[in-house]
Amino acid sequence: MPKYIIEREIPGAGNLSRQELQSISQTSCNVLTELGPQIQWIESYVTGDKIYCVYIAPDEASVRNHAQRGGFPANSVARVATVIDPTTAEA
Repeated sequence: MPKYIIEREIPGAGNLSRQELQSISQTSCNVLTELGPQIQWIESYVTGDKIYCVYIAPDEASVRNHAQRGGFPANSVARVATVIDPTTAEA
């Protein structure tokens, strides 16, 4: 199944409290439950004014549907072509 990186522009994201992040996470999980197992949230990275999320989904439309239902921005959705890491440098 394809993997996607979602960029969400959320001013002040890096200053959100633990409770606010928990609430956002709960909303996301509730929407995922409604959508079924074909879309999965892997993890997210919170920065100053953005949240970058990693999802597995059948297509970009599913990722955008999740965002719309949850009330989350999805400013950019990119399908991951390949994953590399330090071991990629090895022969």
